[in-house]
Amino acid sequence: MILAIDIGNTNIVLGCIQENKILFTERLSTDHAKTDLEHAISIKIVLELHNINPREVTGAIIGSVVPPITALIRDALYKITGCPAIVVGPGVKTGLNILMDNPAQVGSDLIVGAVAGIAEYPLPLILIDMGTATTICVIDENKNYIGGMILPGLRVSLDSLTSRTSQLPKISLEPPKRLIGKNTIECMKSGILYGNASCIDGMISRIEEDLGQSATAVATGGLAAAIVPLCRHNIILDDELLLKGLLLIYKKNI
Repeated sequence: MILAIDIGNTNIVLGCIQENKILFTERLSTDHAKTDLEHAISIKIVLELHNINPREVTGAIIGSVVPPITALIRDALYKITGCPAIVVGPGVKTGLNILMDNPAQVGSDLIVGAVAGIAEYPLPLILIDMGTATTICVIDENKNYIGGMILPGLRVSLDSLTSRTSQLPKISLEPPKRLIGKNTIECMKSGILYGNASCIDGMISRIEEDLGQSATAVATGGLAAAIVPLCRHNIILDDELLLKGLLLIYKKNI
């Protein structure tokens, strides 16, 4: 049984994988104040909630965009499983051909998502990860990672809006009853949700125009489920994309 962990700026996503089947996916808050022991307790509780003994875990892999927490999680995993974790980074085999000015600057989450996307979906491919930031990666028909875009995430935009305006309240992220809002809350919901959906639709159209052909669009990340249903393009929602990618990279390195 493999324990895969993706450490993001807002959430830590973890899941156990057995014989290529993802047994569960859970999210923990990314907390910079926790010690390795506290992270170990949190992970152990998640495993036990799913009736998994930590000692059943035979391997572990970590993808992270939060370097200060990476070592803590690695130590936490060793405490509860006894397994040294593979950390996605320099020296780890991914099989991905990255056509960027500086491939070393590409985030591990983007690499992991691209590895999974190439294995799972028809090419060319547009991968959209909607977390703290919204990242868009483009894979060409020859399996090359050719680049992408980074823009403010939905919640970052919303937090900025409410913190910098004196009369706009914090809101939930359920879709409004109508596109054209009739009150402040509806107007904000429509703007943030339909605005982000329109942005994603527009970026997909521009990418396909640049590629000169249509592409498969796949979205993942904690906020993707709120936006994808509002988009006009056909976008596949895959919450387990990064865990699938981590498993594939794990297999390349054992």
